[in-house]
Amino acid sequence: MLSLAELRARCTSLPAAVYVLAWIFFSSVTILFNKYILSNRGFPAILTCWHLFFATIATQILARTTTLLDGRREVKMTGRVYFRAIVPIGVLYSASLVCSNQVYLYLSVAFIQMLKASSPFAVLIVSYSFGVSNPKLKVVLNILVIVFGVALASFGEIKFSWIGFFYQGGGIFFEAIRLVMIQILLSGEGQNMDPLVSLYYYAPICTAMNLLVAMVMEFGTFQISDIYEVGLWTLLLNAAVAFLLNVSSVFLIGKTSGLVMTLCGVLKNILLVVASILIWATVITPIQFFGYSIALCGLVYYGAGYDGIMTYYNTTKEFAQKILSGSSAQDPEEGEGLTGGRPKGFLESPTTHLVVMIAMYATIFLLLITGIMIKTGTAPEYLQQVFGTVDD
Repeated sequence: MLSLAELRARCTSLPAAVYVLAWIFFSSVTILFNKYILSNRGFPAILTCWHLFFATIATQILARTTTLLDGRREVKMTGRVYFRAIVPIGVLYSASLVCSNQVYLYLSVAFIQMLKASSPFAVLIVSYSFGVSNPKLKVVLNILVIVFGVALASFGEIKFSWIGFFYQGGGIFFEAIRLVMIQILLSGEGQNMDPLVSLYYYAPICTAMNLLVAMVMEFGTFQISDIYEVGLWTLLLNAAVAFLLNVSSVFLIGKTSGLVMTLCGVLKNILLVVASILIWATVITPIQFFGYSIALCGLVYYGAGYDGIMTYYNTTKEFAQKILSGSSAQDPEEGEGLTGGRPKGFLESPTTHLVVMIAMYATIFLLLITGIMIKTGTAPEYLQQVFGTVDD
């Protein structure tokens, strides 16, 4: 059986765009899927508990049948490490997930994405409070620009909810504390884990914690009929998509730079805002648009810095000029194509691969949005006429 390293090596023939777009796709679909289910039936704690229970079973199966979780053997897991690090971090992870799903009951997907842009601010505050980092003035000013943009977006929100705002703020700060705790309790001792191995250890304790939360908050009004209202296959698919997001994260590691990931994260957020407008007719005010634009620019600068942005810009510009001039794109090291080796033809070029993958994922994404719009009755009349009305 192939090791994880060998499996990743065999996948290197695929363009990095495949992994990036897969991550964007599963991340976006998970968010839209959760919003769709929670808007119709509610019970966010129970849904989160179901996701984590599914992840617990799936990681146990993968650990025994594949090499995807072989990285766990490099983790020196003892009873002391488990109760001193895994349990508290798992509790924080559970709290973050519960808050992040609760917010779907109060705020639109678009506004949630805008609020998430303030995550670097939470990480900065928490890391400074725990003495992990001592940020420079330049970083602080950068984050203040992001906060200013998010504040403007919040001020322009029409359907603002303080409950939803505090839930989202809680989710962001719980996640920030979790990341800092990982840095203090695990990374400092050399216990580095990829997303799937982390889920292998965290999912069981998170399932137990979410079950307790669900028992207190939702079991009193929950009925078995609610499961059948949503559909067993729908819930199974929802949990599978959420789990595949973690799998896609594993294969994405090392495939691209931090700058590209920052830009892809911004692209994903913009796609989700557009999807929210199309599916749920979310209204975006001019001041929201302006504020979120400021926050996104601040995020890109925070993740890449001026030098990184200019390097990416110049590289892209040079590559585009070579494509337009009809010459093959040259790799600076190999001298024979962007990916090395012999000059690439049109169908073999990484640009063509990227365009094809973007077109494929965009088509699937639009079909998904169209299906949800028709199902929820928010589709334009011409779509209803073409596809017919779908009864709930």
